[in-house]
Amino acid sequence: MQLEIMPRKKRLPAGRAPLLLLLCQLVRALDVPLDSKLLEDLVQPPTITQQSPKDYIIDPRENIVIQCEAKGKPPPSFSWTRNGTHFDIEKDPLVTMKPGSGTLTINIMSEGKAETYEGVYQCTARNERGAAISNNIVVRPSRSPLWTKEKLEPITLRNGQSLILPCRPPLGLPPPIIFWMDNSFQRLPQSERVSQGLNGDLYFSNVLPEDTREDYICYARFNHTQTIQQKQPISVKVISAKSNRERPPTFLTPEGNASHKEELRGNVLSLECIAEGLPTPIIYWIKEDGTLPINRTFYKNFKKTLQIIQVSEADSGNYQCIAKNPLGAIYHTISVTVKAAPYWIMAPQNLVLSPGEDGRLICRANGNPKPRISWLSNGVPIEIAPDDPSRNIDGDTIIFSNVQERSSAVYQCNASNEYGYLLANAFVNVLAEPPRILTSANTLYQVITDRPALLDCAFFGSPLPTIEWFKGAKGSALREDIYVLHENGTLEIPVAQKDSTGTYTCVARNKLGMAKNEVHLEIKDATRIIKQPEYAVVQRGGTVSFECKVKHDHTLIPTITWLKDSGELPNDGRFTVDKDHLVVADVWDNDGGTYTCVANTTLDNVSASAVLSVVAPTPTPAPTYDVPNPPFDLELTDQLDKSVQLSWTPGNDNNSPITKFIIEYEDAMHEAGLWHHQTEVSGMQTTAQLKLSPYVNYSFRVMAVNSLGRSLPSEASEQYLTKAAEPDTNPTAVEGLGSEPDNLVITWKPLNGFESNGPGLQYKVSWRQKDGDDEWTSVVVANVSKYIVSGTPTFVPYLIKVQALNDVGFAPEPAVVMGHSGEDLPMVAPGNVRVNVVNSTLAEVHWDPVPLKSIRGHLQGYRIYYWKAQSSSKRNRRHLEKKILTFQGSKTHGMLPGLEPFSHYTLNVRVVNGKGEGPASPDRVFNTPEGVPSAPSSLKIVNPTLDSLTLEWDPPSRPNGILTEYTLKYQPINSTHELGPLVDLKIPANKTRWTLKNLNFSTRYKFYFYAQTAAGSGSQITEEAVTNVDEAMASRQVDIATQGWFIGLMCAVALLILILLIVCFIRRNKGGKYPVKEKEDAHADPEIQPMKEDDGTFGEYSDAEDHKPLKKGSRTPSDRTVKKEDSDDSLVDYGEGVNGQFNEDGSFIGQYSGKKEKEPAEGNESSEAPSPVNAMNSFV
Repeated sequence: MQLEIMPRKKRLPAGRAPLLLLLCQLVRALDVPLDSKLLEDLVQPPTITQQSPKDYIIDPRENIVIQCEAKGKPPPSFSWTRNGTHFDIEKDPLVTMKPGSGTLTINIMSEGKAETYEGVYQCTARNERGAAISNNIVVRPSRSPLWTKEKLEPITLRNGQSLILPCRPPLGLPPPIIFWMDNSFQRLPQSERVSQGLNGDLYFSNVLPEDTREDYICYARFNHTQTIQQKQPISVKVISAKSNRERPPTFLTPEGNASHKEELRGNVLSLECIAEGLPTPIIYWIKEDGTLPINRTFYKNFKKTLQIIQVSEADSGNYQCIAKNPLGAIYHTISVTVKAAPYWIMAPQNLVLSPGEDGRLICRANGNPKPRISWLSNGVPIEIAPDDPSRNIDGDTIIFSNVQERSSAVYQCNASNEYGYLLANAFVNVLAEPPRILTSANTLYQVITDRPALLDCAFFGSPLPTIEWFKGAKGSALREDIYVLHENGTLEIPVAQKDSTGTYTCVARNKLGMAKNEVHLEIKDATRIIKQPEYAVVQRGGTVSFECKVKHDHTLIPTITWLKDSGELPNDGRFTVDKDHLVVADVWDNDGGTYTCVANTTLDNVSASAVLSVVAPTPTPAPTYDVPNPPFDLELTDQLDKSVQLSWTPGNDNNSPITKFIIEYEDAMHEAGLWHHQTEVSGMQTTAQLKLSPYVNYSFRVMAVNSLGRSLPSEASEQYLTKAAEPDTNPTAVEGLGSEPDNLVITWKPLNGFESNGPGLQYKVSWRQKDGDDEWTSVVVANVSKYIVSGTPTFVPYLIKVQALNDVGFAPEPAVVMGHSGEDLPMVAPGNVRVNVVNSTLAEVHWDPVPLKSIRGHLQGYRIYYWKAQSSSKRNRRHLEKKILTFQGSKTHGMLPGLEPFSHYTLNVRVVNGKGEGPASPDRVFNTPEGVPSAPSSLKIVNPTLDSLTLEWDPPSRPNGILTEYTLKYQPINSTHELGPLVDLKIPANKTRWTLKNLNFSTRYKFYFYAQTAAGSGSQITEEAVTNVDEAMASRQVDIATQGWFIGLMCAVALLILILLIVCFIRRNKGGKYPVKEKEDAHADPEIQPMKEDDGTFGEYSDAEDHKPLKKGSRTPSDRTVKKEDSDDSLVDYGEGVNGQFNEDGSFIGQYSGKKEKEPAEGNESSEAPSPVNAMNSFV
């Protein structure tokens, strides 16, 4: 057999160091996989694998073959008994045994008779580990005797009389099959008037003249020997009578008003009623105290025979057949009793144990009457079998404790009653085997991402090995998300991701050794349809195209299939498929439907659908369609306790056929005015057989449905009140939870009025301690949903059940659920609390779990309280700020993040249950190491002079340690925003002021300032400042700007520009383009193209462009190129522009605003202060 994934799972949390996925050793028997290589090495007691049936009917014309096959290690030897004594095969020359097998062949075809070997045979297969036995095989030859000779007189009777033609076939083995034919071997026609009974006789309810014939012949076919025996023909003559008096029915079989029938469980129950009368009676069947099982009831022989297959004890009771014709009706009651040969409830299973383990064989069977259980050991009654100190018999169970290898044996369980027996072999095999892994090495698994991945590790060993899984070639333990480990060793990754790819190692260990195996996992991208086909409407004769684009893993090759209405595309040349499209040409009406694109790979498939609607080229007026009119004329007939027949008349379908009827009911007793769904029937039906519940006052209504929707409801039918009965169901959602340490609160969801099945609904509440020997305590309560049990021990498991009852009786036995009495606060604090400081802001805490008994409730987790020590002044201002972290479940360690560096912390740990927290562990104290400081709180530059600046600052608000020094870096910034050389300066930690000397006058400097501890450098703060301007230089610049010649030159330039502008304006108004421009247009050089304004060159002038303002600072050199340096490297970026000026003290005029702060950069460029002269030069 293959190893299957077991339903029970263990979920393993992530984060354990290392996380070992362990398969816990359960106290249960080992399963031995049917692996051929494994079975070659294992010693195993015999097991019967094939044997002849218990009742073995043979063909006397062929050799007798009695099968007995068995397996075992070493291979078993075989022996036989016949009629309870040893059958010596060697002494009978006609009997041979198949080599390596126990199968017997008796050669009766050459000589001998089958009757000589009739008897009861039993086979025994034996090796050094035990002996298995077969069933008692009763061998009987088949018999097909001839009919006894008899003289049959012709039968003469009048038209309308009843008639029985007897068959009375000879007794054969097995019984023959009976049928009636004529001399031409044609079956005689049968009907409600003429039919064959179960006993083979031919019954006529009334005869007609056409029944006259001389060749009524009964045949008996013996299938086992393939022979047919024939009875002498019977002659029947029917005389016509002038008047046929009609008569009410009477039964031809069975006789009287009542009879009894007994049948075995699992067989087919056949009940027969054949009546005579004129006109021919019709037969009906009912069960007096219930309904006939719907799926197991069949009618045969024109309803004269009722058959119930797979009959069970529940089918016992009184069945009534009714024969009716227009003149009356008669009744016959058949009392049916169902007995049962033994059948298994739990057959014993093979046990494979290791030395010193415990186990048990359980043999449970049922039957009617109750079967007797007896045990055998190696084919010998256990009462006289050799004694085994490890074995103890307790009725239907054999309990083994501390088994040894000598405890190996084959046990037989025999369950028997007067109707038959069951025999089962089950061995106990005590093995000591090191682990073996049966899964093939280096198996490759391929899985689509986000789907489960199952990695097999089939194993065997005795004792049962533990299983560990590792990931990675070097055997690193699993540390990922949650994994699921199945009992058969399979590792499940519930949601496989790309990083799940890799090599996984399965390791099996027991005390006798270790085995391991590697498998490989590859995760593939899912196949997706990124462009789906879309709904389309096309006129008849047109063409339509559907698109289906697929994205898939590059290692997988998809195949694209198109379907129409979930079937293959029509085999028609009008349908063409290419890579991504389906095209339908010359569309017909029947091409309309749903078209589906299916993309398949070896690992997954996806699909997308679209609907095609075909419309006429020119629409024609359509008839008016609407939902149906409501049904009417509702009538209730055949009113029984649990069923009723409802009939109705449909309303107008309004040009759309009715597809179904919906039947609803109202319970006027419990939920008046509320209608519930009862059932649905085909639109062709106008009646429905409705199942009813007890103690309900029913009314029914019907609605009709067509393609346009649902009709209005019909008028309600008459009311019908069913009889009360005991409840069918018990309350659901039964729970047991304590609200106090000394109580148990039992709650449930009560039955509604419809489910009560009768008046006086109550509940029987029962409870007892799960682990005690106490009897059930019960109390009957009113129709409530809660009961409180007081005086219970704290947090003890209880078994609980709640059973419904009413004035009629009790509901079926309820299911048992487990609950707990109330929780109390935990009693013990976690011990051995240990703190490992990981870094300046993170610490790891470990603790020992508290004993489960001391938790006194459901373990919720562990809670860590921690706080930072405050100075005396801070403690006076506010209470200590305690922080809390809770770790769910049974974790015994956790991380404390967000700690402050260079701080003193205290913590304790408490266990938490559903009631609250337990006592705190003793306080543990720890210190965090130094960290890097924050940036200095402020940085100001004061007292600027021509060659010095003074810096003042406040220390960092969070030093996170002991400050060792400050670092100051600064560099000049020239007029083009270029950074000068970087100067690095160390300042003692106790300073808050520093003066820089020997600086350049009228120069801007940028400063970078940060503090340091032993852990490293902190965040920096930046600032900029300017040294004062030299007053002599400033006065020279002002003198040049105020000279007369300079002012005159500037005025002349401005006048010249103004004249040029006026001339241009006049020329544009007169003629549009310049002559020069016209010449250029007439003699255009193909290598010289006009330049456009948007790309920085000149283009054609136009009126609209004459009035556009000049862009600020835009200049074009004579070579028509624009240099990047001309615009990028200016003080405009720092908010100065080209007209920036200084005050007398060297500070800027206007607000200073820099770009996004730049990183420090080193360079040799000189710093230069802007001046009015420079500004004018840049303008010119």
